[in-house]
Amino acid sequence: MKKPVRSLAICAAIAASFAVPEAFAQQKYMTIGTGGVTGVYYAAGGAICRLVNKDRAKHGLRCSVESTGGSVFNVNTIKAGELDLGVAQSDVQFNALNGEGQFKGQAYGDLRAVMSLHPEPFTVLSRKEANAKNFTDMKGKKFNVGNPGSGTRSSLEELIAAIGWKLSDFALASELKADEHGPALCDGKIDGFFYGVGHPSANIQDPTTTCGAKLVNVTGPAIDKLVKEKPYYAYASIPAGLYPGNPQETKTYGVLATLVSSSKVPADSVYAVVKGVFDNFDEFKKLHPAFANLKPEDMVKNGLSAPLHEGAARYYKEKGWIK
Repeated sequence: MKKPVRSLAICAAIAASFAVPEAFAQQKYMTIGTGGVTGVYYAAGGAICRLVNKDRAKHGLRCSVESTGGSVFNVNTIKAGELDLGVAQSDVQFNALNGEGQFKGQAYGDLRAVMSLHPEPFTVLSRKEANAKNFTDMKGKKFNVGNPGSGTRSSLEELIAAIGWKLSDFALASELKADEHGPALCDGKIDGFFYGVGHPSANIQDPTTTCGAKLVNVTGPAIDKLVKEKPYYAYASIPAGLYPGNPQETKTYGVLATLVSSSKVPADSVYAVVKGVFDNFDEFKKLHPAFANLKPEDMVKNGLSAPLHEGAARYYKEKGWIK
């Protein structure tokens, strides 16, 4: 008699496993690829997920953030189907869509734009002992060029090519990640680093406070040529006095951070993401100082090379921001 009882128990257990609450059964998961944990990308991803998860009971979508190697890594990982969305520099978005630069010959036609985020001036920080006034003063110095797979690295490579340099023109071309280059600068392991980041950034605040690091201008004929020829670049500046010991305005150029996805990601999921951000926009702007001056009408068009994702376009049309 024990055998039938055991079978009934097993059947009951199996039946119970399917009798989960409807909301749990319909739970969907979405992951946003960002960058280093000290950078603004990670903060941006966290802010977006926080707002999306506020309405999880309504849309059944659970959003999470993953710290990654940055822009290029995020695009490649979205392409592989291992991330749903990712933050990427506007130049990386352009190159991925068109098969240029670091994506030469590998155009990603399924790439979709979701929104643009904060401006990212290319920022060069040096040890005060380096006495550097412009990026060109870093030639022959120990310099961090960024980790492979980051948008920062690809932008640095485009910059030095425009100047006519090679990586070998630095005494050392280190490949530290964004959360490593500040301590390395203060420890004297490098003389400077290049970083595309929204401001203010803890990544810049820490070394300026800890060891008196100095912001360096990124200007000259090569930069003028890049801004003129590349649609994703624009002149930028870092305000005077934003960081300790740097009372001067720092002139440079830069890109926009953008949120991208794939056409294969469900429209309803991307719709829930943009709705979460823009239905709570005042709260979103308060989640990081780099977001303070963002405007929705700019975020749905500026810096976006790829076609809008169907889910994002649906929300923007409802709002009357696009036709």
